[in-house]
Amino acid sequence: MHKACYNTPMKNERSSSKSDTKERPSYRSALKKATLGMLSLLPMLLAILGLVGLFQVFVTPRMLAKLFTGDALRDTIVGTLAGAVAVGQALISYILGGELLKEGISLYAVAAFILAWVSLGIVQLPAEAEVLGLRFTIWRNILALIFTPLTAAATVWTLRAFT
Repeated sequence: MHKACYNTPMKNERSSSKSDTKERPSYRSALKKATLGMLSLLPMLLAILGLVGLFQVFVTPRMLAKLFTGDALRDTIVGTLAGAVAVGQALISYILGGELLKEGISLYAVAAFILAWVSLGIVQLPAEAEVLGLRFTIWRNILALIFTPLTAAATVWTLRAFT
């Protein structure tokens, strides 16, 4: 093939020209849009951080331990619901889970609590709906609410099968 053929654009290829830069949003406008979006979420993020702080100060592992009875099914449900309203970093849920196990709480409850803490977020629902959309947020939380107890039970059964 002739050398000149390599440099010419093919029939369906777009060649870059000045008109292409007008079609694409500029870096500045994209940055401005992203900054304004983050600033609009700032009040909600501050409220969530405040609730997280209150939860960590006022809810102790002993208080959580009083919610559980020893019944696997009830403890799994209570662990799911308690984890759904609990807020904070995932690392804290692991530490709190260890403390709950030391208090004698069943592995079903602790597994459900940690899974719900990480996958459900009642406190974060408004922020999540704002960013990802209400419909997606509702469906994601419904599915997480259904699958959290099932996953907790499967986790315990798996651990028991291999220990």
